[in-house]
Amino acid sequence: MPKIDRPSDKPSGPKALRDAAQDVAVAALSFIAADGERLVTFLGETGLTPASLRAAAGKPDFNAGVLSFLIAHEDMLVAFSAQHGFDPKHVVSALAILEPPADPDAPVRRPM
Repeated sequence: MPKIDRPSDKPSGPKALRDAAQDVAVAALSFIAADGERLVTFLGETGLTPASLRAAAGKPDFNAGVLSFLIAHEDMLVAFSAQHGFDPKHVVSALAILEPPADPDAPVRRPM
């Protein structure tokens, strides 16, 4: 099981926060892929195929999409959070860090 930061492990600085959020997303994808039913649901809702999953994973917003999927499925979110020993709000916070701004022309951008 990969080590991911817990809420008590407070990274500092935007890059450290983003890295911690990325770790949560990678763990979430591993959690989804570890169960055939969860994986089929993920692929069906995203329109991905097993063959296209690897290419999609390299795209900038993919990890935010993984966390959005997990949050939309409360049973999976609760199970994932319990498996990793943190509050489900930690996943929501990770998504807030990773998701792109709603308006691409917004003057305020998230640090990369």
